[in-house]
Amino acid sequence: MTTARKHQIDPQSTPYYHCIARCVRRAFLCGKDAYSGKNYEHRRQWVVDRIMELTQVFAIEVCAYAVMSNHYHVVLHIHNEEAKSWDNREVLQRWTQLFSRKKGHPKINLTLSPYRLLLIRQL
Repeated sequence: MTTARKHQIDPQSTPYYHCIARCVRRAFLCGKDAYSGKNYEHRRQWVVDRIMELTQVFAIEVCAYAVMSNHYHVVLHIHNEEAKSWDNREVLQRWTQLFSRKKGHPKINLTLSPYRLLLIRQL
């Protein structure tokens, strides 16, 4: 049985987390795939750039990272007090940095109801 992310992370016990994401079915994130002969090394910098971009949106700091051929590791520090200081408008502005019209998503209306703001903040 899976556990919701909000129950997996407890910033009160520790603000540091080691996170891993991996590819499946012999897929390659970066490096040379010996099976297909394709080289995906150009993706490595994309992954690093995206990780660093996310530190500007979320209240996190990257302490360490490693990008391997089919997975990556990041050690993150959560800035809980910084995140708690954000009002609903700031949460929405940060959210729209990730999901904006230029990235293929519809334009976000910043005059959402308080209920919708609360739902977005809980994401």
